[in-house]
Amino acid sequence: MTNAIKRLAGQTAIYGVSTILGRLLNYLLVPVYTHYFLTHEYGVIAEMYSYVAILIVILTHGMETAFFRFYENDTQNQGRTFSTALLSVFILSVIFVFTTLTFRGEIAGLLRYPEHPEYVLWFGIIIGLDAIMAVPFARLRAENRPVHFAFIKLTGIIINIFLVLFFIIACPWLLENGNPATASFINSFYDPQIGVGYVFIANLVASSITAVLLLPVVLRHRIEFSVIMWRQMILYALPLLLAGLAGILNEAIDKILLKYLLPRDIAMSQVGIYGASYKVSVLMILFIQAFRFAAEPFFFAEYKKENAKELYARVMKVFVVTCLFIFLGIMLFMDIIQYFIGSDYREGLEVVPILLIAHIFLGIYFNLSIWYKLTGQTRFGAYIAVIGASITILVNVLLIPVLGYYASALGHLVCYLGMAALSWYWGKKRFYVPYDIGRIFLFIGVAIALYFIHGWIPAIHSLVDFLISGLFLAFFALSVWLIDDEARKTIKPLIHKLSGKKLP
Repeated sequence: MTNAIKRLAGQTAIYGVSTILGRLLNYLLVPVYTHYFLTHEYGVIAEMYSYVAILIVILTHGMETAFFRFYENDTQNQGRTFSTALLSVFILSVIFVFTTLTFRGEIAGLLRYPEHPEYVLWFGIIIGLDAIMAVPFARLRAENRPVHFAFIKLTGIIINIFLVLFFIIACPWLLENGNPATASFINSFYDPQIGVGYVFIANLVASSITAVLLLPVVLRHRIEFSVIMWRQMILYALPLLLAGLAGILNEAIDKILLKYLLPRDIAMSQVGIYGASYKVSVLMILFIQAFRFAAEPFFFAEYKKENAKELYARVMKVFVVTCLFIFLGIMLFMDIIQYFIGSDYREGLEVVPILLIAHIFLGIYFNLSIWYKLTGQTRFGAYIAVIGASITILVNVLLIPVLGYYASALGHLVCYLGMAALSWYWGKKRFYVPYDIGRIFLFIGVAIALYFIHGWIPAIHSLVDFLISGLFLAFFALSVWLIDDEARKTIKPLIHKLSGKKLP
């Protein structure tokens, strides 16, 4: 069991190179956005990428997870499984891109950007490409090729970051400070009026290059479409589509609702402030995403082994403790982390602890949800996700006019806590896993208590405050050691190994 967890941790780390490190590099663009763009301009970025997240789920329509299920179960037809899933996503994506191209003016008007139909065109292509690329990336994960996965992901991310910095920082600087020849060259392709549009152009170029890099994965085997297999896959995937759509609504709908439920004169600024504050919780989100990339094929691969359920329970505990370290690492050192966003945006940082705890429960739900994926009862995922989305929408609609973006953060917390509770309740009857629920909530309680106690300590000096925060983090580690026998059994050999002592 320990070796299996080590393998999962290793794959999570490699996927994290592309996911956590890559997104962390993107996260480092937040100071650029929040210093170079006004709050309402950054609100445009936050809103448009909310639509991206929702539409990619629709276009992939559950085929990623369906691909994993059929790829593992039908080893004789893995190539056909891949191409069937790919063509299903490809055809739907082409239809979508053609639609956005044809009706970009009308769609821009509905989004309150009638003067920018090009946004719709650019995002239509970005969304189509990203949806199509999801299946080749899934194949790399299924084949346990995290290094190849990481290389392609990082290449696209680095290109995107380079172009953003070039258009937003370098071009204006060169126009102002460069010689006439340089300024003339920049003016030949750069238009300051495009503004935030350059963020979208950079993404479009990066997605296009990433798609080209994935072509060898696509063309490695003959492309063929099996109608019979597709019917089986779509029956498995449709509940996942509903679950995925409801799940992404939980993540993204708040920024859209803020725009339409707040007064027009402040709406986009509030979206921008909330979006920037949401980015501060990105480390938690990125860890969960990297874990998910590695864990989903891992859980399927371990399913038929004798100790699988005990392994799942242990993974859950390790996962929660890791998330709580991230929570405390962010909140205890917020006096430093706050400088990652511009001063105009920092009023929204009070929602960060709510968002972090909410995402811990999202990660718990992901661990719990493996029961209905393994047993093929994916309809329960749809039920839970729809209930969660209903909670999110209800809380946002009722409370945004009163609490603003605080309502959006609370909506996340109530939603993910409810989804985790439902999945645990239904799962224990149909695929019982001996999760140590008591200790998990004890760990969460200790972490939250430490956060509140730390908040009562007045600021003394930056160095002293830093040391105090470090002591609180160390105290949490000690608490885990004292509370949990498994933690001691896991950590003790590492201590002896590092100290050069042999175990008695």
